[in-house]
Amino acid sequence: MRGNANDLGEEKVGKLLLQYSIPAIIATAAASLYNIIDRIFIGQGVGPLAISGLALTFPLMNITAAFGSMVGVGASAMVSIRLGQHDRKGATLILGNAVMLNLILGISIGLLAFIFLEPILYALGASKDTLPYAREFMQVILIGNVFAHLYLGLNNIIRASGYPGKAMVITLVTVAVNLILAPIFIFAFRWGIRGAALATVCAQFIGTINAVFHFTKIDSFVRFLPGYMKLKKKIIGEIISIGMSNFLMLIFASLVISIFNLSLRKYGGDFAIGAFGIVASIANLAAMVVIGFNQGMQPIVGYNYGAQKIPRLIRAFKLTVFAATCVMTFIFLLAEIFPRFIVSAFTNNDELINLAVMGMRLNLMLFPIVGFQIVTASFFQSIGKAKFSIFLSLTRQVLFLIPALFILPHFLQLKGVWLAGPAADFSSSLLTLLVLYWQLKKLKT
Repeated sequence: MRGNANDLGEEKVGKLLLQYSIPAIIATAAASLYNIIDRIFIGQGVGPLAISGLALTFPLMNITAAFGSMVGVGASAMVSIRLGQHDRKGATLILGNAVMLNLILGISIGLLAFIFLEPILYALGASKDTLPYAREFMQVILIGNVFAHLYLGLNNIIRASGYPGKAMVITLVTVAVNLILAPIFIFAFRWGIRGAALATVCAQFIGTINAVFHFTKIDSFVRFLPGYMKLKKKIIGEIISIGMSNFLMLIFASLVISIFNLSLRKYGGDFAIGAFGIVASIANLAAMVVIGFNQGMQPIVGYNYGAQKIPRLIRAFKLTVFAATCVMTFIFLLAEIFPRFIVSAFTNNDELINLAVMGMRLNLMLFPIVGFQIVTASFFQSIGKAKFSIFLSLTRQVLFLIPALFILPHFLQLKGVWLAGPAADFSSSLLTLLVLYWQLKKLKT
């Protein structure tokens, strides 16, 4: 539970990666598994159209999360670098600015989205059948938006300041609260999809309280101090600059998911959107495990970059790429061999099952190479090279995926929608490899 940030520059890299990654993986995988279980509760307890309604909320949830992710990821990377430079006061000032930014953005973005919720959902592909489910879910989520921002942002900084075990425990407690409340609200109280959203908000509130308590303790390596909460223009600029990669990635992911949903509705109807929600849940589980490795890598890379120990940060990157590739390959094999078994857990509707099985096999066909790209973008972010991280994140979404979503369905209809992802994965991985080779040569020099 207790951490020592100075170990990041001295301990064996492989041991550090396990020490920091395992708690993060447990936390991110548990959160992702909860989302899967939540969708199973909704599919079995509310109905197949509720799954489609929930899938329609993904773009809007990504947009609201993008602002919190920008602050949390940017601030945690800066904290790691400052600690590597032995600048504890600088890290404390970053913590205070991150809290104030999350409060401002969490409240304002949640309120704005709540006011314009219905037209936003229609623009994202809602029909008269799926709109009620999406609206009921998002109304509750947006009311508690500030807690999502604070919980995720503070937990990132807890991990970056040398407490990976504490960050894991806070996430697991949050997931446990969610898992306990969701079936009670959905099945016992019969609150339907609104009950699932309320369980999520309650859990995020508990997570926020636990994270705040950590930073009030005197023995915390970085903690809240009087005079360190005032917003500083330079620090805000640095947080936004480093976190901009995650922000833009989520914003464009929202755009891509919206195009996905509109194309799926055109070529497969409302159930095709539900099928995408199921496939995305499985893909997200694998991505969350990789992100757990990234979160373990980030403080190691950031600290050693700040301390100018380049061989150590390169080794941490290579080990993370290997681990991510193994994870993605494992999920790929499960999705290709047992797709019907996986999909049947969400619904017993035959049409939805058949659409999701086809989508899973096609959409995840190049999954083994995806981990490399995710880790590389995070690597550049961890060493403060935000421009490269942004470039790699956006090229996959904008340069390759969006055109593929317009071109392939024109020739292959519904199959073309599913194949757009693998086409973008292949192209962007080649580009990522070229950029990485160029930058690693510069780092070694």
